[in-house]
Amino acid sequence: MTTATPVLLTVPDVMVTLKVSRTKVYDLIRTHRLASIKVDGCRRIPAEAVQDFVRSRLGEAA
Repeated sequence: MTTATPVLLTVPDVMVTLKVSRTKVYDLIRTHRLASIKVDGCRRIPAEAVQDFVRSRLGEAA
């Protein structure tokens, strides 16, 4: 059995990954700094969107 990296993350997954609050994750989504989709009313964030967000923040810091 293999463990695959999920393509879509939940808000709690992103909270853990970025070490931020639920409010902050929703703020990033609301301000379009973090892409997300709704699946049957549940908010999901593509793992690639989280990676892109981190890369963009690293680019700003340089």
